[in-house]
Amino acid sequence: MFIISAYIASSWDSLPLVKNTVSSILDPSLGILLKWPNPYNYVGFIIIIGLTSLILTLAQKYLSDQAALRELKKEQKILSEEMKKYKEHPEKLMELQKKQLEFLPKTFELTMKPIMFTTIPIVLFFRWFGMYLNPMFGGWWILYYLIGSMIFSGIFRKLFNVA
Repeated sequence: MFIISAYIASSWDSLPLVKNTVSSILDPSLGILLKWPNPYNYVGFIIIIGLTSLILTLAQKYLSDQAALRELKKEQKILSEEMKKYKEHPEKLMELQKKQLEFLPKTFELTMKPIMFTTIPIVLFFRWFGMYLNPMFGGWWILYYLIGSMIFSGIFRKLFNVA
């Protein structure tokens, strides 16, 4: 999936079929929000950020094992508290850090499924999004998008109780 998405992202301009298909789908729907007159096009931008954050949050919730993720987070929190107790004991701290590293593959495995399903659509969306937002914000649009999506994702993760 990652290789395919990287290929699509890098050859967006040389693949007119993909570019035109994505544009024909998104221009009449989300493109309308970005074509609102100033300053309302910024509101459209915020609405789109909220919608994409909502979709990605719901994908995370329903495509991953939330119970297993919660259990892993609980174990990580306990381990983190233990590590605070043994700050002054480097040998015990190293042992706990090794245990903490064992959580990474498990977490990655549990969160991989939603990433696989959303990677290509997100890459296509971002390439299309850049066509509209570069004239408005220049290259800074990605930073504004990331800040907005962190805010919306935090809200939606709490609202939908996503681990």
